[in-house]
Amino acid sequence: MELRQLRYFVKVAELKNFSSAARLLNITQSTLSQQIRQLEQELGVELLIRDSRHVELNDMGKVFLPSARRTLQEANTCIERIHDVQGLRSGTLNIGVTFTFSKLLKESVIAFLKKYPDIQLNICCYSMEELMEKLKKGEIDLALSYKPSINYEDIDSHILFDNHLSVIMRKGHPLANKKLLRFQDLEDWRIALPAKGLQARNTFDRIVNGQNYYLNVCLEVNDADILLDLAASSDMITLLSSATSRHNENVIAVPLDYANTDMEGCFHILKNAYMKHTTKEFLRLLCENKIYDMTLMDIL
Repeated sequence: MELRQLRYFVKVAELKNFSSAARLLNITQSTLSQQIRQLEQELGVELLIRDSRHVELNDMGKVFLPSARRTLQEANTCIERIHDVQGLRSGTLNIGVTFTFSKLLKESVIAFLKKYPDIQLNICCYSMEELMEKLKKGEIDLALSYKPSINYEDIDSHILFDNHLSVIMRKGHPLANKKLLRFQDLEDWRIALPAKGLQARNTFDRIVNGQNYYLNVCLEVNDADILLDLAASSDMITLLSSATSRHNENVIAVPLDYANTDMEGCFHILKNAYMKHTTKEFLRLLCENKIYDMTLMDIL
């Protein structure tokens, strides 16, 4: 049994399609089918139910899949430990972030690449649900986001900094001198909201749930930069985490006068998984950014 066969099997199980899996694995479909057949022959059982359009795991495949994933994860851990012994001279660091949290990484990414030029750094944006799923599958080493509204099994979450949902507006806006704002204060202004599914929107929806507020919502966007640009260049206001706005000198953030506006910045790792030195080093550099008052955790 070879590790590549396990990797091929896991990809087919996830995509339920030989053609799509072969394309992502950068091999021919015939090679993929041959390798899966060899794996089944070695195990003495069939793992898949095949038809002309798609494949499904049979009962044996469902039993085998978690073990295959664990074996691949353990193999990756062995490689990561070797790279750690090499002293951060090579290797790959895969980081997943939510869309709004990605705005906080610029300085840390630059510092990391300058200090460790031979480390391949991969950063991708996902929804919170996708982020946790990729972490569980071992596809990313580290997840960065604002605190999720639910607890995820098998995931350890650690708070990096305190943060809150705030009203974002241009400097000089008539509401800019307020120390706190309630939704009644926003009724005369056009509002651009983050799209449903983004963490700032989830926090907003939780606050307004069941309440009768009149809010002139004229736009919903899943891009924080667009929301910040709109707020900076007009009298339109938006609602985002206060941290998201700190890199934009043309806007200010005014806190909301409600409970449950917390949006702490967090990092997430797979529970009981080995944390490689590159992950720790990126987090250390992230915490050195004084703009966000991040706290280096004891876990590092």
